[in-house]
Amino acid sequence: MSISKTERLLLIEKVLLLKSLNIFSDTPENVLADLAPLMQDMELPEDAVIFKEGDFGDSMYIIYQGEVEIYKSNTTLAILKEKEVFGELSLIDSESRSASVRAHTDCYLFKIDQEPFFELLDSRPEIAKGFLRMLCKRLRILNEKFDKQKMQ
Repeated sequence: MSISKTERLLLIEKVLLLKSLNIFSDTPENVLADLAPLMQDMELPEDAVIFKEGDFGDSMYIIYQGEVEIYKSNTTLAILKEKEVFGELSLIDSESRSASVRAHTDCYLFKIDQEPFFELLDSRPEIAKGFLRMLCKRLRILNEKFDKQKMQ
C-alpha cells in the first residue's frame, strides 16, 4: 500500500496508528485524537538523510511505511520498520541528536514537533505516561546489559 501526495490519513486512522505504538498504547483514544492533528506527513526517497548526529533535536518521527537506518559513522545501530518511532526523546528535551538517521527505503513518516507537543501536554498530561513508561523500560534494559557485562 502506497500513499500518494493527494491521499492523507483520516483523523481516526492517525489515532489508530498512535494507539498501535508502544509509547501510546495505554493512552485513551480521545486523548490521541488531540495529538493526531500534530502529525505532519513526510515522504522521503531511499537514502534521504532525516537528521545527522549532533543536529538540534526538537521532533519525533513515526514510521508509517518503509524503513529507516540509525547509524553512527559507518556503523548501523538499528533498522526500524513500520509502526516504530525514533527521535522521541527530543520531544522532552532539546539536546543534540545522538545518532544519524536516513531512509533505508522509500518512507512515509509522520513528524511531531516539540513546541505544539508541549502545548498539548499542558492540557493532556496523560500523554506523558507513555514516555515515562518507555524511558523506564529503556533504563531496565540498560541496567540488565550492565549487570550481564559486570558478571563476565
